[in-house]
Amino acid sequence: MHEDICFADATELARRIRNREISPVELVRAVLERISAINPQLNAIVTMADDVLENARASEQAVMRGDACGPLHGVPFTCKDSFEVAGVRTTCGSKLFEHRISDIDATAVARLKAAGAIFLGKTNTPEFTLWWETDNSIFGRTNNPWDLGLIPGGSSGGEAAALATGLTPLGLGSDVGGSLRMPAHYCGVVGFKPTHGRVPLTGLLPDVLLRTMHVGPLARTVRDAALALHIMSGVDDIDPWCIPMDPPALPETNAPLKLRVGWLADEVFAPVDPGIQTIVEKASERLRLAGCEGEHVSLPGLQETNALDIPAITGSLETGYYFEPIVRGRESELSPVMQRRLAAPWPDVRNYCKCMADWETLRRGMAAYFRAYDLLLCPTMPLTAYPHGLRDLCIDGRSIKARRKLICVNPWNLTGSPAMSVPFGLSSTGLPIGIQLVGRHFREGDIIRAAMALEKVSDVRDIHPPLS
Repeated sequence: MHEDICFADATELARRIRNREISPVELVRAVLERISAINPQLNAIVTMADDVLENARASEQAVMRGDACGPLHGVPFTCKDSFEVAGVRTTCGSKLFEHRISDIDATAVARLKAAGAIFLGKTNTPEFTLWWETDNSIFGRTNNPWDLGLIPGGSSGGEAAALATGLTPLGLGSDVGGSLRMPAHYCGVVGFKPTHGRVPLTGLLPDVLLRTMHVGPLARTVRDAALALHIMSGVDDIDPWCIPMDPPALPETNAPLKLRVGWLADEVFAPVDPGIQTIVEKASERLRLAGCEGEHVSLPGLQETNALDIPAITGSLETGYYFEPIVRGRESELSPVMQRRLAAPWPDVRNYCKCMADWETLRRGMAAYFRAYDLLLCPTMPLTAYPHGLRDLCIDGRSIKARRKLICVNPWNLTGSPAMSVPFGLSSTGLPIGIQLVGRHFREGDIIRAAMALEKVSDVRDIHPPLS
């Protein structure tokens, strides 16, 4: 099964291709063989590119000719089924888009291709990417590779499951309320949400909730996530949300790590599984030993607001308005989740204005926090992956609605802050646990360096799920 190839990270694969140690054709064939063997149990990859071997042969010929190679030359990648890829079906997990063929590449996809990467296929997503379980009426449910009876998270759950099992070296996802970091935590990979405005949203569906939407990479290593972000960053003169900033520099692995890190494992995030709290505390100690200044903190800006009400109320208005003309007359074709979401009554103006005021309070509160600290270390999720279909969860003896778990990730979409989930432990039942690093706007480099320091000492860096 060529496991040494399929579980090598994209940076290493690109190096080996440039040095003619492996060929792009050999790599793609190994990945295709693995997909054939494992994907039927996962249902992670839902659409394959029909020209992947042709493109691999072209990449191989370029290497043999001695042509200049991009940083990802010959390396396959997948993307969530919400990114436009020219000539490929883009369903966004909805029967309303079931036969939609894209005529452009999303900017992020185009930039990965320009760096030499080979498009491999699309991964599963919930309908319109607006749910935390990866399931839809076209392709069905994606399973967690650590336990097929558990969720992989959403909405980039197909991407995270594929990466964890060696079906792809690199993935592209989106994050409007935790959709990169949540599945990264549940599946044991790296999920990186950059600063809002760092990567263009051009070619990402649906074209809504853009104030909190982010495009970012999923990977098996921090250095791969950093490389992909470097490649995808920068204005494209189409997306009005994109900020003209230089791409984040690639990390210097030997640079001193002198960062001020506040950590918090419970309080505003409670209830949090005690095992996850322990992992966060362990990560804080590891960062201290690596040279950081660290202390336990509180987050008044988060305490003063109900951060989960803000996207629930503002988002229901925006999605309701956006989808109304799209779904009119076809409501019965929507998933039950989307039917419930769009049938909910619209909030009144007073509640909407209250949420906007709370949003401002949260942003100001976190701006004050980041005047004193470089990073926040906290849980990615308050619990490990759980069974499909649950709407009520139990954490440390407390019952919560499943939506409550988003309190660890959703605030950083509202603030636009960069945030990364990094695998850093296993639960007592052998499920992956990620820790989350949140940083200052456009200071992704601080997150990357801290994450690499944690990755070096992680007990789970080379552990793969049982399915693999």
